[in-house]
Amino acid sequence: MITKVQKWGNSLALRIPKAFADEIGLKNNSSVEVMMKKESLIIVPSKELKWTLEQLLEGITQENIHHEWDSGPAEGDESW
Repeated sequence: MITKVQKWGNSLALRIPKAFADEIGLKNNSSVEVMMKKESLIIVPSKELKWTLEQLLEGITQENIHHEWDSGPAEGDESW
């Protein structure tokens, strides 16, 4: 298939045909990795990581935990 590269602001854009996007699971706002190999441009869908709360909490240590901080006195109708 032949398509055209078009100007988009200061960049260039390439439209991905729907059939191609469907086949590799691309949707609007999907993240992709763009790389060059020799004289070819390669576009690969990014694998978005899904984290669980337990996985995130495993990364907390005494060295990187945040301490409490004071945001000042209440203003308005807050109740503490």
